[in-house]
Amino acid sequence: YFCRHGERWELQLKGSGKTPYSRDGDGRAVLRSSVREFLCSEAMHYLGIPTSRAASLVVSDDDVWRDQFYNGNIKKERGAIVLRLAKSWFRIGSLEILAHSGELDLLRRLLDFIIEEHFPSIAMNDSNRYLEFFSTVVSETASLIALWMSVGFAHGVCNTDNFSLLSITIDYGPFGFMDSYDPNFVPNTSDDERRYKIGNQASVGLFNLSKLLQALKPLLDPRQKQLASQILEGYGEHYYSRFTELFKTKLGLLGENENDNFLIAFLLKVSLLC
Repeated sequence: YFCRHGERWELQLKGSGKTPYSRDGDGRAVLRSSVREFLCSEAMHYLGIPTSRAASLVVSDDDVWRDQFYNGNIKKERGAIVLRLAKSWFRIGSLEILAHSGELDLLRRLLDFIIEEHFPSIAMNDSNRYLEFFSTVVSETASLIALWMSVGFAHGVCNTDNFSLLSITIDYGPFGFMDSYDPNFVPNTSDDERRYKIGNQASVGLFNLSKLLQALKPLLDPRQKQLASQILEGYGEHYYSRFTELFKTKLGLLGENENDNFLIAFLLKVSLLC
């Protein structure tokens, strides 16, 4: 933890090697991807998009072997380590794995900790606190993805382990910005099925939130489960409302007009044809 001006940030090293939680990889990072993460996370911050931050980048003397284009051509690259910061690194996957393994007591304890630390508007003695938590994550995730779309940012791996419970942009692995509007834009060369193309990001967000709801269900009573499903159904309305608001601001549109959505869709289609 790092404290400054009364705020608390969690520090994390990316590229320092294997940890007890590593999967099959070597836990290392190469210089090119580290520089991209450092620059993009800072750019996103100054674009006003919730994100992790980069504090430092250190070049390593160790060699790292990588297949950059996933074509079997493995090359030696320079290693690097990024020190990155966020208010929390907990993700949807952090809760999903506990629910999947049936560790419900630990799930409840972790969820209470996250709410107490990062969701001050939710009272810990409220029997509906998990429902309030879910509602907040749904609306904030919708807003985050709308912000991504407003700057043409595509996250290359939008799985539940890369979606923050605080609705900030994390884990800058494969990513990219569109040079021109293309809903089929894919920044990840290994995404052969175009699962995470930019035009799918809002839908993938909904899928991940449905997985979050599935993880929370063991802690909800029947009435709360029904209400949570209704909250999830409202995700699309949250997303399109924020999306429209952002694009109206870009176009300088004032007030409310029933043709605003048509105009935005028309201009995006024109951009696609240009």
